Amino acid sequence: MVSFSMMSSEEMAAELAARVKARRLAQNLTLEGLAQRSGVALGTLKKFERTGRISLVSFTRLVVALKDEAALEKLLLEQEFKTLDQVLETRKMPQRGRIK
Repeated sequence: MVSFSMMSSEEMAAELAARVKARRLAQNLTLEGLAQRSGVALGTLKKFERTGRISLVSFTRLVVALKDEAALEKLLLEQEFKTLDQVLETRKMPQRGRIK
């Protein structure tokens, strides 16, 4: 599996598009079939597979149609700490907010 840590945003988007296409093909779905199942326009799906560009709402519709919602649940969760040092290091990071 490719690591996102060394990729640009465009490369990450292209990788996600490739993964969606691979899932679609593994499930023997045509572009038309996935578009119909997800409610995403066929042109939008074609463009996504070609360029990696798609709205977040359309992307989530595709993921749900491919029955991979569990992957979305893992995105942007609160950080889990394993050591006290990790907790203390996090507190040193500047927090954004209003000054009261």
